[in-house]
Amino acid sequence: MSLKEDPQLPRNNARRHFLGVAAAAGARLASLTALAAAVSKSPASAMGRRWGRGHSGGGGNGSGGHGGSDGSGDGGARCFLRGTAILTDCGEKPVEDLRVGDNVALPDGSARPVRWVGRQVFKKSGARWHEGVVPIRVCRHALDSRTPHSDLYLSPGHALFLNGALIRVRDLVNGTTIAPVVPADDTSIEYYAVLLSTHEVILAEGAAAETFRPSESNHENFSNFAEYKRLYAGDEHTAMAPYATVLGEVGGRAHLKALLLLGASLLVPMRDPFGDTCDQINARAKELSV
Repeated sequence: MSLKEDPQLPRNNARRHFLGVAAAAGARLASLTALAAAVSKSPASAMGRRWGRGHSGGGGNGSGGHGGSDGSGDGGARCFLRGTAILTDCGEKPVEDLRVGDNVALPDGSARPVRWVGRQVFKKSGARWHEGVVPIRVCRHALDSRTPHSDLYLSPGHALFLNGALIRVRDLVNGTTIAPVVPADDTSIEYYAVLLSTHEVILAEGAAAETFRPSESNHENFSNFAEYKRLYAGDEHTAMAPYATVLGEVGGRAHLKALLLLGASLLVPMRDPFGDTCDQINARAKELSV
């Protein structure tokens, strides 16, 4: 695949924010202990069967359109696009074909049973698609020479596990190897979320990506949320600890706290996992463009 960077594309806002936060943290490194306590467009045809043409598509759980928020305030979803290959103990399986009880593989080689698969369907309802639901494509080998092994399509708010942190794919967009893919007007976008007993990362097209983490009533954003309530009555508001620190958040305090929790100390230089990841992805994009 021949890819070229567009010099006219704006730089990632999240990266600019990260550098500003990191600089502020570095200036306060001498009092780190006190601070830590205080801070407490590709053609739709390239998508193959992933798109539904004028309907919600087959497979999965439930049916019908849905346009709710994921609870993050961006009006979008945090899921895998229909057709995404998820590694199970029986090999890879399209996410829409996963069922309760199927064992999905974790990066450490173990497997965990699926508790529920949530389904969301979005349709265009205006002059343009809402950017919070337009899928973002992570091109084959965009992360390294083997990962992902095929193009990976995620909702913008979905996080990948990179350099020891969870980073939302929307914060990794570079316009070349990682970029939004706008569907045709008469198609639907079908997303699936995979729920395990704890927040984990699973292998989607070979890349480590987060599972669904319930918070407040975000399960009600799915067209088949009644199934969730039937299976796990009383668990709707059960808190689930995050698998890892999430970087790239809009809030500066949350981002700074995340940096500190990643192991900054008076003796060890502060890590920059988000910046390192962006640099690695950009370097990889240049390799692929040759």
